[in-house]
Amino acid sequence: MSLVSRYTKFIPYLYFIAISAYWFTILNKSEDITAYPILLFGIPFLWQIIKPNKNLNLTLGISFVCISSYLILAYLSDILQIVSLSQPVKQLMMYGGLFVFGSLVMALWIIKNSLNKTL
Repeated sequence: MSLVSRYTKFIPYLYFIAISAYWFTILNKSEDITAYPILLFGIPFLWQIIKPNKNLNLTLGISFVCISSYLILAYLSDILQIVSLSQPVKQLMMYGGLFVFGSLVMALWIIKNSLNKTL
């Protein structure tokens, strides 16, 4: 059990690294743009796994809480403006909502890790 509790603090960082990689692969397949700069978003999270820094951790947490809060407001305003929804749109909004709320939870988890002394 101590092995699991030792590595659970890395879950939010792995989440944001996975989101960066997923975003990279989607844009690299669908668009004709170079999507390699998107991979730069994962570097601070990878750095936190390799060599943790409390100040960077707190900065990442606060930044992504603000971004996630903005996304939640945008998501809710989008839900309130749509009158009739088709089934694919409902499914897309469900997955988008899971992503938005998942990002908020992970950002809050990063802040919790930053406030703990044993990062």
